[in-house]
Amino acid sequence: MTTIENPTDVATAAASGASATARFHTDKSPFEAVKDTPKERVNVLAREVLAAVHDTIRRHRVTYDEYNALKAWLINVGADGEWPLFLDVWVEHVVEDVATDHREGNKGTIEGPYYVPGSPERGARGAIPMRDDEKGTRLLWEGTITSTEGTPLPGSVELWHADSEGFYSQFAPNLPEWNLRGTFTAGPDGAFEITTVRPAPYQIPTDGSCGKLIAAAGWHAWRPAHLHVKVSAPGHEQLTAQLYFPGDPHNDDDIADAVKPELVLDPQPMSDGSQKIVYDFVLDPEKG
Repeated sequence: MTTIENPTDVATAAASGASATARFHTDKSPFEAVKDTPKERVNVLAREVLAAVHDTIRRHRVTYDEYNALKAWLINVGADGEWPLFLDVWVEHVVEDVATDHREGNKGTIEGPYYVPGSPERGARGAIPMRDDEKGTRLLWEGTITSTEGTPLPGSVELWHADSEGFYSQFAPNLPEWNLRGTFTAGPDGAFEITTVRPAPYQIPTDGSCGKLIAAAGWHAWRPAHLHVKVSAPGHEQLTAQLYFPGDPHNDDDIADAVKPELVLDPQPMSDGSQKIVYDFVLDPEKG
């Protein structure tokens, strides 16, 4: 089932935010995962976050007008459904760094707010679902999945990304449900081959509360072009990553601060006008 209800001809922050919030509640059980967290840890984390806020207020002598503007803005973030966007853009990259700093295999990065599980299975070699007239340079991606010991792994690569206008299926109107979303399952040799199209850089939604913060702070809203992946294999830690393209002007100032040098691809031109990329995945064994 598609996430967008009552679609219009134009993607909006409110529609995208509502879809991201609904999808988050559908796909994740955040409270179940931490139901046994000791009260002492909750106490420490909550108090230190609040202490950081208190320190900012004291150091910068925040006024009541500024405080009330913040309160109104926080309320609007929730009303717009933009908490997944706000947290994934400005907070998640640090959580990801902490959660994966032990890994010896591939570097990962943030999931972002637009992941949808259950994308169509395309085998070890195939094309991602796309429209017949899908715009964008064709990409042929060859790669393998191995363990940190070099053993081939019969794993899977879930791939999703924006189209040539920066829109994600199920979060923008008038797109086929699974457009540019697919799952590719490698065989015993760990090899896969994917045909897709090169996505475009895009701005995160700016007509909602996150956009108001960006405008007020004088920031930009751009994300560099990227491919999202989740790579899995039995007995190994799942890898979540985004893969970027060289030369993008926002690789160095990504609004989400998610670009890492190890995640930049090296596309090579082909005689038919398409591009070829080779990028392999090395997965760490599950801990414990």
